[in-house]
Amino acid sequence: MKSLLSHVKKGSVATVAGLLLVININPAFAGDPFRTSNPRSISDNTEAAFEAMFKDGNYNEARTILGQVGNDADPLAYALMASLAYTNEEWEEVKRAADQTTAAAQRIGDDDPLRRELYLAVGHFLEGSYLYQVRGPFQVMRKVQQVFHHLDAAERHDSSDPELNLVKGYMDLMLAVNLPFINIDSAIAQFQNNAAPSYLVDRGLAVAYRDLERYDRAHDAVKKAISATPDNPEIHYLKGQILYHRGQEAKDTDLLQKAVKHFDEAIARSDQLPESVSGPFERERRLAQELLEEYQTAQR
Repeated sequence: MKSLLSHVKKGSVATVAGLLLVININPAFAGDPFRTSNPRSISDNTEAAFEAMFKDGNYNEARTILGQVGNDADPLAYALMASLAYTNEEWEEVKRAADQTTAAAQRIGDDDPLRRELYLAVGHFLEGSYLYQVRGPFQVMRKVQQVFHHLDAAERHDSSDPELNLVKGYMDLMLAVNLPFINIDSAIAQFQNNAAPSYLVDRGLAVAYRDLERYDRAHDAVKKAISATPDNPEIHYLKGQILYHRGQEAKDTDLLQKAVKHFDEAIARSDQLPESVSGPFERERRLAQELLEEYQTAQR
């Protein structure tokens, strides 16, 4: 279970906490990016923060928007605040926002028991991430148990709910990639078949396939993600990584040139991101450029 928290990078925590792209599905419930039927209402500010963070990859704008959220916001807004604080290593702010996520989930009560249980799970996940950072791995086991207890409770209400399957799916993929006794193909199939929106499903699949070193499949997934969110620097960075590995395997200079191009796209928009997220961009761009030049020299 240590893998659930110790292998979660800062950007991944932000994704697991929010896992959201806001799409204008229904004018009356424009904030629900998951459901085409029985949509839930989410505030305009929360919706705008979702778009800024997960569609545009603009963490700074998302933080500004979330500063306008009141004290009785949807638990999703507080989860986003916690994830943004995590990327900036603001551990006490992570704890505060995690507590607010849990409190907001409890306020939902029986009006929406699925989302109540889902965001109780997210709140405990975020608090566990805080505990891991400030107290170490032995402090998080109880939180991990609580996360899965509430996810199981949410699943009993509607196991096919796309919002639930997106959050749970990212967690399942992280575990399956890092723990050899979990069936990764089963986790991927569950994620593909039940989670939404598709752009975040494709992003999650690209990361999972990258970590499994299945680079052709990772490339197929990231192409879909980048077509939906072409201005997101994190997706360009992810595509650059995948192209780098494909080019390295095949010793293909064309693939490496494309990798450098996508790293450049990510770097050009890196001021939208905290340093903890954008920090590797320059280094990995340099590695791709060096390998490209090495292969070009060998071909002369």
